[in-house]
Amino acid sequence: MNKMSLSTDEKKLTRTLFLRSFMLEASFNFEKMQALGFAWAMFPVIKKFYPTKEEQVEALKRHTAFFNITPYIVTFLLGLSASMEKEYAENKSIDPSMINAVKVSLMGPLSGIGDSFFWGTFRVIAAGVGISLSQQGNILGPILFLLIFNVPHLLIRYYCSVLGYSLGSKFIQSSYENGLISHMTKLATVIGLTTVGAMISTMVVFQVGFTTKIGSMKFVLQDIFDQIVPNILPLSLTFFVFWLIRKGVKVNYIIIGVFAFGLLGTLVGIL
Repeated sequence: MNKMSLSTDEKKLTRTLFLRSFMLEASFNFEKMQALGFAWAMFPVIKKFYPTKEEQVEALKRHTAFFNITPYIVTFLLGLSASMEKEYAENKSIDPSMINAVKVSLMGPLSGIGDSFFWGTFRVIAAGVGISLSQQGNILGPILFLLIFNVPHLLIRYYCSVLGYSLGSKFIQSSYENGLISHMTKLATVIGLTTVGAMISTMVVFQVGFTTKIGSMKFVLQDIFDQIVPNILPLSLTFFVFWLIRKGVKVNYIIIGVFAFGLLGTLVGIL
């Protein structure tokens, strides 16, 4: 399948994905990030390919798993997922878990490309042109800034949906033939665990601020923890939060609890 072979309905579907992608972060949250926006963008696809409520609910659940990507290129995965959902609707022998596995394994590399392209290139060029003209009092400054950034953004965003949908069926067929799907499922698990591990050490901050003097020696409690295992407190806090989630505690309650603990701990001087 390629762009030229897309039917009128398929072209309409890719346009719908393109337009709905702008609401990707409308319901952003710290539990699943962009998952709800992704599921909402996929809903027309799900309604089109799955006639029963049970099938629609099952498909929506697949797309409410954790998801986060550079928004400007999300349409590639929307198109790819739409094509894979169509294949699964027509061929139930396909494992549906691979749809989410493909999303998870690609969102990291695609985000790296997207961030470099848009934040590291287009934004810098657009800001440089816009600021230089604005400093001279030229009204073209903000106009050119918006055009230089958004014209390639909108073109790439639209054609990514077409490209993703066009590649979908070919991807599934070739992946099953060479056994890539099973490897991608394992890879998605490894990438997910690696990402979580990296996030714990870089994004979770938990240090004890208690210090005292024993004779002429200064005793710093945090140094003791660091000598046992570096970053053992952030790791312990992460496992504790994970345990609470497994117990069914709502994520919003956990966020409020962690915030209150940090605030009180800071006020009394233990953090």
